[in-house]
Amino acid sequence: MTLFCRCLRYVKKHRAPNNFMADRLPAAILATVLLTSAKLSAAGVEATPHDKSSYTLFNPTPTEYMRELNTDRPDKTESPYTVDAGHYQIESDLFTYTHDHITGGGADTSINAWSFGTLNLKAGLCNSTDFQLILNPYNRITTDDHSAKTVTHQSGFGDAMVRVKWNAWGNDGGKTAGGIMPFLKLPTNQDGLGNHAIEGGLIFPLAVELPAGWGLGAMTEFDWNQNDGGGGYHTVFVNSVTLDHNLIGKLDGYVEFFTAASTERHSTWQGTFDLGLEYKLTDNIQLDTGVNIGVTDSADDVNPFVGISIRF
Repeated sequence: MTLFCRCLRYVKKHRAPNNFMADRLPAAILATVLLTSAKLSAAGVEATPHDKSSYTLFNPTPTEYMRELNTDRPDKTESPYTVDAGHYQIESDLFTYTHDHITGGGADTSINAWSFGTLNLKAGLCNSTDFQLILNPYNRITTDDHSAKTVTHQSGFGDAMVRVKWNAWGNDGGKTAGGIMPFLKLPTNQDGLGNHAIEGGLIFPLAVELPAGWGLGAMTEFDWNQNDGGGGYHTVFVNSVTLDHNLIGKLDGYVEFFTAASTERHSTWQGTFDLGLEYKLTDNIQLDTGVNIGVTDSADDVNPFVGISIRF
């Protein structure tokens, strides 16, 4: 409307009543400008993007300015995108099962693990930062030593983890996005389901928009974990890459390769090939399922799961 008023004032000011060309030329200019403006509006072009820097946990981002739902699941590669300021997100493994058969070094042991209701609770602190609390309410592990003919069971609450994600660029648009996510593991486990050490690390997630509707995610991670025998810490280098694409309608699929290499003595690197599906039930609810398949002896053999993510 401002552009229209300026053009209209120009036409009135420079109009020559008895001059045919003077009458028609400003009108033609006005029509061209208005037509161009209409085309830009139809294409969704904004002269200046909305400034979201003022929104916080206590001054939430209005619904119309919220970005598309992005999650750190179901693949292992973390996302660089954060939850909008003042909004919350729950990402959960409704059910996950892990099987591993260990045969190296003369062993013959089967490990079967179940986990229910794992929660990643997120809160948007500001437009570029969110806080995350990961809880493992119930886990059960059965270890069957076929050689010794013994079976042991462990069950209870698992370790908790706190994380903070900061988006460095690309949160609200662009072909790429990157971030930094430090985390700290707290030894809250029961029944020997973990060690009793505080551990932590640093994650660097990256997202890239590729041609033909493909999306690429990558992650480099450094973990500082306690040695198996105690008495010190070692570093684990984690890297992953994932490719995703829309399959049909609201259904997307992904494939991923994940590796973890430890500096601890006598340790071997772990590798998995992962694939899964994501379905956007609504703008704020996503269902997912997938399976992680071990490609090295040190990795778990198979790990299927079903999950859900909800934003509000």
